[in-house]
Amino acid sequence: MRSTRSARLAPLALAAVLLVTACGDAQETDTPAGGASDTTAAVDTTAASAATDASAATDAPAEPAGSPDKPAVEIPAELPTELVITDLVEGTGDGAVPGDTVIVNYVGVRSEDGTEFDNSYDRGAPFPVTLGTNSVIAGWEQGLVGVKQGGRRQLDIPAELAYGDSPQGDVIQAGDALTFVIDVVGIVPATDPADAPELTIEGAANREDLLIEDLITGDGAEIQVGDQAYLHLVAFRGDTGEQVASSWETGSPQPIVFEEAGTLPGIFQGMEGMKVGGRRQMVIPFEDAFGVDGNLDLGVPGSTDLVLVIDLLAVV
Repeated sequence: MRSTRSARLAPLALAAVLLVTACGDAQETDTPAGGASDTTAAVDTTAASAATDASAATDAPAEPAGSPDKPAVEIPAELPTELVITDLVEGTGDGAVPGDTVIVNYVGVRSEDGTEFDNSYDRGAPFPVTLGTNSVIAGWEQGLVGVKQGGRRQLDIPAELAYGDSPQGDVIQAGDALTFVIDVVGIVPATDPADAPELTIEGAANREDLLIEDLITGDGAEIQVGDQAYLHLVAFRGDTGEQVASSWETGSPQPIVFEEAGTLPGIFQGMEGMKVGGRRQMVIPFEDAFGVDGNLDLGVPGSTDLVLVIDLLAVV
């Protein structure tokens, strides 16, 4: 049985420890969203600092090298008084619903004059939004429902569904309506914690080499170096078989940039060749996990192998 401490640390430990810098690369974006729980545009400190950082970038060229797909934004003829949704490109597949994680690129401007305050194209990193978690402004929460893979959607958002009377940085002023053009590069369907793999891991002596077993062979795209991947994982101590962490507990997929320096060496090596839809179990020698020091926050002593079960949900 897992200890209460291990269960409580699980979501944080997975994001901050197992995936190391990968989660930071995937999610460290100047979000257009404040953690507003209603339409009064309450803004958390992360959103406020993000908007400040975003506004500082407005002196940069509108089309720097490396962002050829960045769309031009046509502002509305009249300032929106309600949310206006326009599908510029329809996309394919099922529309996103609450619980899905929608992975997007976007450009945001003031609706009044088209002044840009933020975009993800110049950063070269898509932005994930899990619908229904109130992690973004209300205009995005409402406006992204129904988007499809490959779609391009324009959202003209009135102030009360954006930041209301709270200025953001040097560009977004009190009462500003905002316009976004959003490209959907991926949709990760909602996952149910009840769908987590049920496994019994037998404790074993340390291994000298990586052991891989495909429990489910995926039939989607194969992961490539440089991809941003979304996955679920469960971690166990190799010596006792005790579960120490699971992303399934929150139902929120974990992002990882699939690069050698982006995560634990054993995860990078162990995921090579995986395809979307696959589930892989791996036993990682301690040298390629947490080494001789271990990780006490995660409950893994020094010189202890790590067992992971990874579900690959999407790559973008």
